[in-house]
Amino acid sequence: MSDAKPLVQVLSDPDVLAETVADWLLELALAKDGPFSLCLSGGSTPRALYARLAAPPYLEAFPWDRTHLFWGDERFVPHDDDLSNYKMVKTALLDHAPIPAKNIHITPTEGLNPEEAAIEYAKTLQAFYGAETLDPARPLFDVNLLGLGPDGHTASLFPDTDVLQERSVWVAPVIGAKAEARITLTYPALESCAYGAFLVAGEGKADILQKLLDGDTSLPSANLHPTGELRVYCDAAARKAS
Repeated sequence: MSDAKPLVQVLSDPDVLAETVADWLLELALAKDGPFSLCLSGGSTPRALYARLAAPPYLEAFPWDRTHLFWGDERFVPHDDDLSNYKMVKTALLDHAPIPAKNIHITPTEGLNPEEAAIEYAKTLQAFYGAETLDPARPLFDVNLLGLGPDGHTASLFPDTDVLQERSVWVAPVIGAKAEARITLTYPALESCAYGAFLVAGEGKADILQKLLDGDTSLPSANLHPTGELRVYCDAAARKAS
């Protein structure tokens, strides 16, 4: 596990950020033989990326047939709910890109409780990975796209929650931190990636991004150390020193 400083790339605006990350993902996906596994984040910044991937030239060039999508966290709501991270990705990307249904690994949120949903999603991850124990030499994800909340959370790892101490299970429920329950990947699963990439945009994120880059360990996001390389893609507004 690497504690090295992240590679930071500052882009002029959110549109250039989305195109830059889309170019990077396409390059990685085409360079790899076999399945390309991508863990998705919710929020407005990645939404722009997903929409970019759903348009030319990425729509035609991306190896969708061997791309596998997972979610870093999900609100415990129906998949057609406006709060659903899955619905956001579906609208921006899945309704347009020819990704086989079997490659879209949705977090279960219907017909079971949050604890059961976490167990089922862990089984999904383990079936794809082919083992119940993570090997640092063989990352679960090729790329893990990460968000950065105003309180420093990433996925649904919120400050002062019990899930921050979880090191055994891959997926856990988070109840009480927000109005709706969440299902989140834990640190071990989120860190099992060849590349982890925070996508951060907007002046409102400038202060918290600076804290992340300063290594402020009071932030859940600052305690995430990928087995591979950590990157930060941000726009100029988010990188503006306060």
